[in-house]
Amino acid sequence: MTVRIVTDSASDIPQSLADANNISIVPLSFRFGDEEFIDRQQLTVAQFWERCGSSAVLPETAAPSPGQFEAEFRRLFSAGATGIVVISLSSQLSATMQSAELAARAVAGDIPVRIVDSRSASMGQGIAAVACAKKAAGGASLDEVAAYANDLAARTQVWAALDTLENLKKGGRISGAKALFASALAIKPILQIKDGLIQEGGKQRTRSKAIALLIDTVKQAGAIENLSVLQAECDDVQEFVAALHEFYPGEIMVSDIGAIIGSHTGPRAMGVTFHTK
Repeated sequence: MTVRIVTDSASDIPQSLADANNISIVPLSFRFGDEEFIDRQQLTVAQFWERCGSSAVLPETAAPSPGQFEAEFRRLFSAGATGIVVISLSSQLSATMQSAELAARAVAGDIPVRIVDSRSASMGQGIAAVACAKKAAGGASLDEVAAYANDLAARTQVWAALDTLENLKKGGRISGAKALFASALAIKPILQIKDGLIQEGGKQRTRSKAIALLIDTVKQAGAIENLSVLQAECDDVQEFVAALHEFYPGEIMVSDIGAIIGSHTGPRAMGVTFHTK
């Protein structure tokens, strides 16, 4: 049996990592005003952030169509896949999983597909896809890989420190006055993803304190695996990774926050994700 993993571009998996593990990525799209772009295909991450800096409007994101997922399912089936597991962006955050479910129904007579809600985003979703791809490569069955994906979803933690409230202000989530006040005080909000939803995880007065909180969160988590760092144009990411390596001996994957998640975090966001054991 050849089980293949499909995820979506909100996972922020580096392309080299996706290629090495035979992971297929179905892209979401995003729009600046009247200009629409296919994620990961029409703008590089650097170009996206450059566009954000010069745009007066917040980019808007859109889920893939069911047809995009169906086309990928059929392509993989033609290439020899005997089963497919989809690791989706949290169903609480996007209609992406719904599109995958509709596509799975469309191919049900030909291709067995299992849809798993990552209950996460960015590399919280990505580390699950990578782990499941390795499980599948080791010979696990379709149902075994799907069960493993559900187990990982329950053990995933994602924490991030935002550097700016500008994106939240542009998106109408906070008032301009509140954003100005918070910026004057150098407040850095901490977010976490819990039960598939983005929730406030605290706030710090400076970036250094926010980063220190992330490091302490990883330290206090106990035994963990599949640690990854996510970052949006951060010039201090190497120092952050080095600090994590002081107590985490395993490999630390570093991922660029792309257009879909970056539309909401803004630039210079830094985060960590991992699986508890």
